[in-house]
Amino acid sequence: MRSEEAKSGYARAANRSLIRALGISDGEMDKPFIGIANSWNSIVPGHLHLRRVGERVREGVAAGGGTAFEFNTIGICDGIAMGHEGMTYSLPSRENVADAVELMIQAHRFDGLVCICTCDKIVPGMLMAAVRCNIPAIVITGGNMLPGHLHGCDISLTDVFEGVGKVAAGKMGDEELTELEKAAMPGCGSCQGLYTANTMACMTEAMGMSLPGCAAVPAVDAEKMRLAYETGERVMELVRKNIRPRDIVTPDSMRNAIRVDMALGGSTNTVLHLMAIAEEADIPFSLDEFSAIGEQVPHICSMQPGGPHSMQALHRAGGIPAVFARLLPLLSNTMTVSGKTVGEIAGAVGYINGDVIRTTESPVHEAGGLRILKGTLAPDGSVIKCSAVNDDMWVHTGPARVFENEKEAMDAILGQNIKEGDVLVIRNEGPIGGPGMPEMLSPTSALMGIGYTKVALITDGRFSGGTRGPCIGHVSPEAMAGGPIGLVEDGDTIKIDLHERRLDLAVSLEEIEKRQQAYTPPNRELKGVLARYAKTVGQADRGAVLK
Repeated sequence: MRSEEAKSGYARAANRSLIRALGISDGEMDKPFIGIANSWNSIVPGHLHLRRVGERVREGVAAGGGTAFEFNTIGICDGIAMGHEGMTYSLPSRENVADAVELMIQAHRFDGLVCICTCDKIVPGMLMAAVRCNIPAIVITGGNMLPGHLHGCDISLTDVFEGVGKVAAGKMGDEELTELEKAAMPGCGSCQGLYTANTMACMTEAMGMSLPGCAAVPAVDAEKMRLAYETGERVMELVRKNIRPRDIVTPDSMRNAIRVDMALGGSTNTVLHLMAIAEEADIPFSLDEFSAIGEQVPHICSMQPGGPHSMQALHRAGGIPAVFARLLPLLSNTMTVSGKTVGEIAGAVGYINGDVIRTTESPVHEAGGLRILKGTLAPDGSVIKCSAVNDDMWVHTGPARVFENEKEAMDAILGQNIKEGDVLVIRNEGPIGGPGMPEMLSPTSALMGIGYTKVALITDGRFSGGTRGPCIGHVSPEAMAGGPIGLVEDGDTIKIDLHERRLDLAVSLEEIEKRQQAYTPPNRELKGVLARYAKTVGQADRGAVLK
C-alpha cells in the first residue's frame, strides 16, 4: 500500500501521531487509506447536495474495508459566472481542480481515490487528476436537476437566458421574465439538459470511470445515494486488484466516449475536455478522431437544448447503458470500474424508451451530433454542435460583423444592430486572449430570444452546452496566437458548410498576408491566476492544457 510510506515503521511515529489526532483507531490505521475528493459547496446548485453523497461514499468505503479521508476542491458555476469577467476564471479552474486533487493524494499517499463531482470544469478536472496520478480511482457524478415547470410546460436554464433576448425584442415583459427565472431551477443538481456538466457525466460513464447508470440519475433520486455507497465499496475492490485509471481510460474507451457523445449530441466543450484527459493520460489523440467517429455514429437522442428531452427523460429511457445497447456493434468492449465490460452492461439492459433513445437505423441525424470544421478561418479546427442547428443553416455564406470581445457583440445584439444573414465574429476570447475561453451563452441565447434565425456566430472562445443554433467555437489558432480569425474585417465574406466540414474566409492569400504583417494583438494587463494562465496555456485543439 502507498499509505505505508506515511504510516509504517518506527520512523513514521510522528506521522501516525497526526493521523491519530483525527480520531483514527488502530484498526483503521491498518486499512487502505482512501482519499475522497469532493467539490461540495453552497454556491453551485450542482454541488449543494454533494456533502450527503460524500457521507454515503464514506460508508461504502468503510463497508469495503477502507479508511476514508475527505477533502474539498473548488467549484465554479458557469451559469453564475456567465456574461461578465467571472467567466474568464472558469476554464482555468479546471487546472486548479486537477492540481488540487493531485496535491492531496500525492502528499498524503492515499491508496485509492473517489471523485465526487458535478458541473462543467470539475468533472474533467478530477478525471485529469485521476489519470495523471494513476492510483485506483472511481468517479461518482452528482446528477442532474429536475426540470423546472411553468404554465404547464417543462423549462430549464436556457429558457431564462433566451428570455433576456425576448425582453430586448419586446416579446416578454420584465415581470414575465422574473416569473420564469423563479420557476426554471427547482433545486440541486446540474442544469437539466445535455449541457456541458451532464455531457461530461455521460462521458465519464462511457469511458468506464463511473458505475453503470450513474450519469443520468437525477440528483434528488434515492438511486444516487445507493450508487454513492456502491462507489465507496467498489473503490476497495479496485485497490485490492490494483486496477488503475489508465487500465480503464485507454484509446478504445476514449473512442467509446466520443461515440456516445456523437450519439447524444453533447456539448462542444467535451471536445476540449476529452482532449485534455487524453493529454494527461498520454493517449495520442487529435481532432481527427472526432471527425472520423462522427461519420460512423449517428445522432440518436434529441436532447435539450437542441431537442425536447431532458436528462431526467434520458434516465427514464434507460440512461447510458441503454445508449450502449443501441450502439453496441459500434463500441469497443472495454472494461469499466464496475468490473463489467461495456458489452455486459449493454446486455443487462431490459428496457429502452425508443422515443428518447432511437435506433441507429432510425436516427435523429445520420451523422454524429458534433462536427469539427477546418478551413482558411480555422486551420487547426473549430467545433459546432450540429445537432442543434436547423437544416437550412448547414450551409451559409454571409458578411462578417467583427467584435473584439463578447461585450461588444452583446450590446449589438440587444440593440438589434444585427441583420439576418450576418456572421458575427467574436475574437480575442481564446485560451490566451480571454484568457480562459469564456463561454458565450448570453449572446447566443439573446439571438434565439430576439428571434434571429439566419445569424451565425464564430469565436475563438467557447459556448455553453446550453447553446443552440449555428454557433462555431474553439477556432484555432486563436487571434492572440496569430490565427486568421484575428485578421477578419467587417464585410468579409465567410463561408460555412457543415456537410463538407468547412469554415472559410473568402479573402485572397495575398490580402491575408498583407493583414498579417500589419496585425498587432491587443494588449491586456492581467494579474494573478489569469496572468500565469495566459503565459502557459496551450491552444484549444489540444485541450487548452497548461504547457
